[in-house]
Amino acid sequence: MPAYAGAVLAPPRKLMADELATVKLFNDNTASVVYITNLATRKDAFTLDVMQVPQGTGSGFIWDTEGHVVTNFHVIRRASDLRVTLSDQSVYAATVVGADPNKDVAVLRIDAPAAKLRPLPVGCSSDLLVGQKVFAIGNPFGLDHTLTTGVISGLQREITSVTRRPIQDVIQTDAAINPGNSGGPLLDSSGTLIGINTAIYSPSGASSGVGFAIPVDTVSGIVDQIISYGQVTRPALNLAFAPEQLVEQLGISGVLVLEVNPSGAAAKAGLRPTSRDSFGRLLLGDIITAIDGKPVQSGSDLYKILDKCKVGQTVDVRVLRGDDEVSVLVTLDGLSG
Repeated sequence: MPAYAGAVLAPPRKLMADELATVKLFNDNTASVVYITNLATRKDAFTLDVMQVPQGTGSGFIWDTEGHVVTNFHVIRRASDLRVTLSDQSVYAATVVGADPNKDVAVLRIDAPAAKLRPLPVGCSSDLLVGQKVFAIGNPFGLDHTLTTGVISGLQREITSVTRRPIQDVIQTDAAINPGNSGGPLLDSSGTLIGINTAIYSPSGASSGVGFAIPVDTVSGIVDQIISYGQVTRPALNLAFAPEQLVEQLGISGVLVLEVNPSGAAAKAGLRPTSRDSFGRLLLGDIITAIDGKPVQSGSDLYKILDKCKVGQTVDVRVLRGDDEVSVLVTLDGLSG
């Protein structure tokens, strides 16, 4: 067809070097990113027929050629059944190998041919720098694979998991992370996994320029434990503490021990729970103020310190017992879940 008179023909498209690198990164890694559908069982109110309906979707990525898929715990939460769609649109039923709700990580397994499984190369998050480029691949809103780019805008951030426990050392990025991106990979410019996209700081739930990813150094340890043992074991004092609102009302600084597991670490070491005397009056238990010299002012502080300890490690717990400050040596239990 002849060109219109006076029309200017555009020259063949030429991409800049950084654009070519981004296109290559996307093409090289989309086969490793999967789409996860969370199905719930519902009963029809009129026919009483039982059926499965989607109650949520998210992303995930292939961890190894054994069929393990890593995603966020909140993506698979309350699922009665799970489906994983690979990049070639083949769909597989998935089983849950294990999960760590405290860190929002879950591991699934699909029975797919090894030839279809392309694991992502696992990197390191300890040497990341603010300002370096990052790339998020996922399936936002149930669309086909999409890529968003940005930079690391902050490190060592903290977000809260679905169990209300803190997730530390989180990566903050301005790469757009929408609901369907949850569970997908955050990659560096070499296409190496550096984190799992997990949350957005936005009242509406849509991307507002602040996204977060769980660092791969945290993820790797969790995934290895789940694949090997089906669960994650963490150091614990094996006690229950009072809500922070109650502690504030009482004018207390520290963590008030409410209950101790009779066979747990805290009870064995002699930590005292809150109780009532024969007249029904409340007797406050020990108030934890420090562990190994690190101050404890809230439950979040307690969890942060314990996350850096090991099962079987003995720690020095400083408590306020009445008017006295007491030091108690506690050998930490292993708590699964």
